[in-house]
Formats: sequence, structure tokens, C-alpha cells
Amino acid sequence: ASAVKILLYDGQGFWLCQKRLSQGHFAWWPRDQAAARFLQGHQLQVLLAGGDPEAAGGAPLWRPVPPAA
Repeated sequence: ASAVKILLYDGQGFWLCQKRLSQGHFAWWPRDQAAARFLQGHQLQVLLAGGDPEAAGGAPLWRPVPPAA
């Protein structure tokens, strides 16, 4: 519960990001066996700031940026 890995597809390829806490742990870590979760962009932002991503409802969903012409 002290590290999170994020796999993100941006339309061209995948990004793999990892954040490891030097002290403590993520308070809202999943308690069941299936630790993988699908998160919206705003939920990830809340999780990385130490909040509960499930309680982050009501935030606007991120939309993909259209390709440059």
C-alpha cells in the first residue's frame, strides 16, 4: 500500500508511471484481492493527493485532446 503503478494509453502508446511513498501508505488502498482499478483522471489526481478516489464523484470527466490539424 506504499506504491501505485499507472498504465495509461494516450492514443499513440502506453505510459507506465509509478509513485512510491517514502513514508506511510495510501489510506484508501483497496482491501480486496483485485487491487487493479479503472480510474478517471480526476480520481487519480485525488488518490495521488491522499484522498478517496471513490468519493471524488461530481468532478468533470477528462476529455481527449483532438489531434492537431
